[in-house]
Amino acid sequence: MIEEIRKRPLARPLFLWIIGILIYVSCPLRELSLAIGGVGAVVWLLLWLFAGESLKEMRYRDRWLWGAVLAWLVISLSVAVSYYRDLRTGFVVETVSPLRTVAREAQRALVDRFDRLRLSEEEKSVAATLTLGYSRSMSWEVKKRFSLTGVSHILSVSGFHVVVVCGFLSFFCACLPKSGIGRWLRYVLLMTGLWVYIFITGLAPPSVRSGLMLSFYLTGRLSGRLTDGYNTLAAAAFCMLVYDPFYLFDIGFQLSYLAVFFIMFLAPRIGGAIEVRNPLLAYPWEWITVSLAAQAGTTLLCFHYFSQFPLVFLLANPPVSFCSTLLLPLAFLWLCYPENVWGYEWIQMGVEGLVHGMVWLVEALSEFPYATLVARLDAVETAMGYVALVLFLVYLRFRKPKVLLGALAVCLSLSLRLLIGYFV
Repeated sequence: MIEEIRKRPLARPLFLWIIGILIYVSCPLRELSLAIGGVGAVVWLLLWLFAGESLKEMRYRDRWLWGAVLAWLVISLSVAVSYYRDLRTGFVVETVSPLRTVAREAQRALVDRFDRLRLSEEEKSVAATLTLGYSRSMSWEVKKRFSLTGVSHILSVSGFHVVVVCGFLSFFCACLPKSGIGRWLRYVLLMTGLWVYIFITGLAPPSVRSGLMLSFYLTGRLSGRLTDGYNTLAAAAFCMLVYDPFYLFDIGFQLSYLAVFFIMFLAPRIGGAIEVRNPLLAYPWEWITVSLAAQAGTTLLCFHYFSQFPLVFLLANPPVSFCSTLLLPLAFLWLCYPENVWGYEWIQMGVEGLVHGMVWLVEALSEFPYATLVARLDAVETAMGYVALVLFLVYLRFRKPKVLLGALAVCLSLSLRLLIGYFV
């Protein structure tokens, strides 16, 4: 386990940073923790600066002690940043930045063009939300239908949308040479297109998170180094939490990072359980494995926050994801295409057909009997569920029976707690 963490150095500061945030939130003596952390930082810096040559031996001999000191410094810094952010929120009125204001104006200008589509107002709102993240015109009824079928993530511009747009841009850059100046030009075009898309979505936090992850990935590939998905995920989460530690308690933050983590870990294992060689079946099977992995990681949070779980997500996710994959590039092509040039009507008809079909499918599936399982988990039960889930993932990775027994013990404890709560 320690070796796995060493392979991903950014996982350690992220873990320590989260501990600092939780200490700040739960500890009533926040000023005392700040003072202890400050004293520890000063002592450590004095030792580092004035101990001289004798420190070199001590750095290696007592490396675990130095590691503990550094860990304490990171935790103290996390507490200090959380304290400053909390203090700033209480005394400073946060104003919208000029950059975000310009981004929202650009988003609004593009949203107005959707009025040209020959669709109902509900369908136009779905098109604007899916492509540009503009959800202000969407009714509560439409949001409820997408939630009941387990495809509400499509309406939030996140990793799926960013990857589709970046893949579309990569397809157009395929003609560039893969070495020399062509490699750099490809990188610049992809990064520019990626952040332009994030900009016109109004710089929404989910799209910024996804943009950070993909930017780290593209930069790692440009440098010629092997990119590790877990390290990239930790880097993006760490950057977001350094900027605002209270993102940790944002529902979207929790759901998106858990979904991505479980997709990276579980999807290949689920897909490897059944070998599908037919390409016509391989892509649908890949969408199914991704949906299963994402739902495995977010189900407990859905029960905790929303008290429901969609039972028809496997029926809804593959076709809706397929339509969205086609709709995103086609919608942007339609937005950029001159209205008086031949082919404009055909592109518009394609956009209208995809949106209409998607809305019809979601509406039909949302009316299925028993489409949603209703239940409620409190914070303790949710934490116990994730402890069991993490132990099960560790067992899948290392195949140690004791870990599996621990997971089963936690599951049994959780089941007894739920049964007692049901009958009492």
